Formats: sequence, structure tokens, C-alpha cells
Amino acid sequence: MAHDLQRLAEEHAANPTPENREAVVIAAVPLVRSLVGRISVPDHMLATREDLENVGLLGLLQALDNYDPERGTPFVSFAYGRIRGALVDYLRSIDVLPRERRRRLAEAQRAVETLRQMLGAEPDDQDVADYLGLSIADYHKLLTDAQRRFALSLHDTTGSDGDQAVLDTIPNDEALQAFEQVDRESLQDYLATLIQELTEREQNILALYYYENLTLREIAQLLGLTEARISQILGKILVTLRGRLTSTRSFAA
Repeated sequence: MAHDLQRLAEEHAANPTPENREAVVIAAVPLVRSLVGRISVPDHMLATREDLENVGLLGLLQALDNYDPERGTPFVSFAYGRIRGALVDYLRSIDVLPRERRRRLAEAQRAVETLRQMLGAEPDDQDVADYLGLSIADYHKLLTDAQRRFALSLHDTTGSDGDQAVLDTIPNDEALQAFEQVDRESLQDYLATLIQELTEREQNILALYYYENLTLREIAQLLGLTEARISQILGKILVTLRGRLTSTRSFAA
């Protein structure tokens, strides 16, 4: 797909006719749907999967209008950033995750790290739920919030074919600031170490999501779990990794 999309994008840049524009959009629909499929669609009247796909297509069109092949950036990489940005901006604009839920999410992140230090091991879901005074069902809802909030904020490094490697990412701007004194190679090594501490199932899900670019639904079908459960597990992974990065920042300070 990447090679065909690259050719079509270059043809549009050289001759921006409506026909060439339409050809790029049709070829890029799978890319947009793949990105939308990587988040658990929130329960919001303005955030159906169709709504998000339309937002993603607008991001694609912005990318197409601003793409310059002579700069050497593959179109898939360029479009990915614009589509992701459009989705993030839209979800923020409709306030999918209210301030109170964001506060609870930050508390969960701190709780995971606190319990890890207290127990000398990664806490399970029930440990964290008890620590926060939540039912296990409410904690699982919080993990789904984490997957929605953090998954698209990962800054993926994409290759010529749009491949994404989680070890080449920094989870958010706060983490970037936390490690501004550490070279990127050291950060990648540290993230690799953290990922090795995850359970085998968590590592498999992380690989399927970030390396293989499977959607939540595809991973659920492959592993025989529900889409909601995959979202919860990814949320837990992201909360854990962010908590460890934040803890390291505090130690370094």
C-alpha cells in the first residue's frame, strides 16, 4: 500500500487535479481506518467510528495539500502525523475525557508506581483498584480511558513503509522533557528494559499493536479476548510505562 500511495501522492503533487486527489484519498482510506481502529471509540454522540474516520480523512487532505516530495519524507509518514494530529485535536475539542477523569487517571498512574515499590513487583488490577478505592469494573473503565488518551499521543517513528516501533517512541511531551538530558539511545534502552518486565501476554499485545499495527478488534480476535479487554490491557501497559518514566524523572531531578 505504501508504495502505491507514495506514487499517487507524487502524481498529485505534480498535477493536483480532482481525479488525482480522489485517487490518493481512496488509496489512503485503509491507513485512516487503521489509525481509528487503534483507539477504543469513546461513548460520545460526536465520536462514532464514522465521525473519527471523517476527521482522519480531513487530516489526510491537509497532509496531501502540504506534501512536498522533494523534501524526501515518505507520504505515509507525513500523512500519519497529520491524521493522528487531527484525531487528537478533535477528541480534545469534544472533551471526551473530562477533567475529573484525567485527574483519576493521573492518580492511577501514581498508584501503580507506588504499589510497585511497596510490593516489589507489578501490582495486579485488584491491587490498584483497592488502593484507589474503586471497584474492579470502575478501574477497568479507567484503563480504557488510558488507552484512549495515551495511544494516539505516542510519537511514532515511521519508516518508508510506515512501520512503527514502540522503542523509537516517547510516550508524551512530559516524558520528553523528563529525559531532555538523556540521549535518545539511552532512553530506548531504558524503554526496552521496562518492556521486558511486562508479562508475556502484555509484550505480545504491545508488539501486535505497535509493530504489526493491528487494530484493537484484530488483536481481540487473534487472542480470543474482547475488544474492551484488549483496550484495558493496553491502558494498563501505558499507565505502567508512563509511571516508570515519571518516577525516573523524579529520581534524576
